[in-house]
Amino acid sequence: MIEAAQSSIDTSSIDTSSTDTSSPKHFLLFAIGSAGDVHPFVGLGQTLKRRGHQVTIATCGYFRPLIERVGLGFVELFPAEEYLGLLGDPDLWHPTRGPKFVIQNAITPNIRRVYSMIERLYEPGMVVVASSLAMGARVAHDKLGVPTATVHLQPIVLRSVAQPGKLMGLIAPPWLPRSLVRAQYWLADVLVVDRLIGPELNGLRGELGLPPVRRSFDGYIHSPQLTIGLFPEWYAPYAPDWPSQTRLTGFPLYDEHDVAQLGDDVQKFLDAGPAPVVFTPGSAMTHAAPQFAAVVEACRHSGRRAILLTRHPEQLPPSLPPEVRHFDYVPFSQLLPRCAASIHHGGIGSVAQALAAGVPQVIMCMSHDQFDNAERLERMGVGEALPPKKFQADRLAATLDRLLGSPKVKTACREIESRFAGTKPLEDTARLLEGIH
Repeated sequence: MIEAAQSSIDTSSIDTSSTDTSSPKHFLLFAIGSAGDVHPFVGLGQTLKRRGHQVTIATCGYFRPLIERVGLGFVELFPAEEYLGLLGDPDLWHPTRGPKFVIQNAITPNIRRVYSMIERLYEPGMVVVASSLAMGARVAHDKLGVPTATVHLQPIVLRSVAQPGKLMGLIAPPWLPRSLVRAQYWLADVLVVDRLIGPELNGLRGELGLPPVRRSFDGYIHSPQLTIGLFPEWYAPYAPDWPSQTRLTGFPLYDEHDVAQLGDDVQKFLDAGPAPVVFTPGSAMTHAAPQFAAVVEACRHSGRRAILLTRHPEQLPPSLPPEVRHFDYVPFSQLLPRCAASIHHGGIGSVAQALAAGVPQVIMCMSHDQFDNAERLERMGVGEALPPKKFQADRLAATLDRLLGSPKVKTACREIESRFAGTKPLEDTARLLEGIH
């Protein structure tokens, strides 16, 4: 049985400034998921390329235009049609069925694909960098000895009994004995995770002459060489029972700002009146018509202006009032500094951009890591959660009034914004990766 290391992490030993970059490497980056999951790897790939390395990103064909546009190598892990087909299933965002949906449709089908691609492409000097969902990379590390790092975008992926995050189905108040938290993780693994992942994962391992793995989310999901969390320690402090090879570098904040501009129509709308609020249910959401309607209605009654962001406009109301505009996509790093608040689904990328811009957030958490992110924002005093069933025009308007009218919230937002000054998380991440052999 493969378990995570249970050792204390001395953060003072983290040194990202001494790596020798004299030998260029070929980095093969695996990114599985929506735009919010792929963007960080694009930003990381660009950073590695600037530092003299060859970079190839393996992901869905849907993201090929972006990756090739920024000058990085691309290999298709699975076709765009498969990705777009998954977006149409409402189970993707269901609070309890969502995680099972991701395991069955994103993790399990790609275990063998990732392994086979590494086996085919690996050459001396190559380093594999795998996202949380690319578990086939761990199999390749075990069988082929491929140098491998795991990159996690969300803190909730790094399980902790000592400092448990907020996960749907996990009951972990501070007073609960830690043994009961551990028991809940065990039950989830044995009753759900092992049954969904085990046959495919251990089927492949058996073919390769490797022993079976149990409780893959408890430790096997992390590379034993290096596990990187792309979030800062002030957002999710190191837990004493995280794997000892874990390093945190910070939010990547890549959002296509180098290839997508505000545009004249966006600029004109921003210049035409008070700072608007922004709403996006996430790039992969196609079932948010009630939430778009609620935002429009809340703004209509409160006199606020709003920008709605989605590449799936069929979710929008048939007509929008003059104070509300829709755009397919606008980089948050350029947009949010000119906005009053960000209303979104609680994805880690949207959370990070709003924190960097110093604006309050309303989180419509639905599934996955969103509950954990919402709770962290509430503890920091920079946002409030408003679940889908309560995401109604009157409640949304009242929540915005409360956040935007609070000097305490404004101060907290500005203090968090100041923490981004002078940080270079992608450079720090690149230096760590350069040290893998």
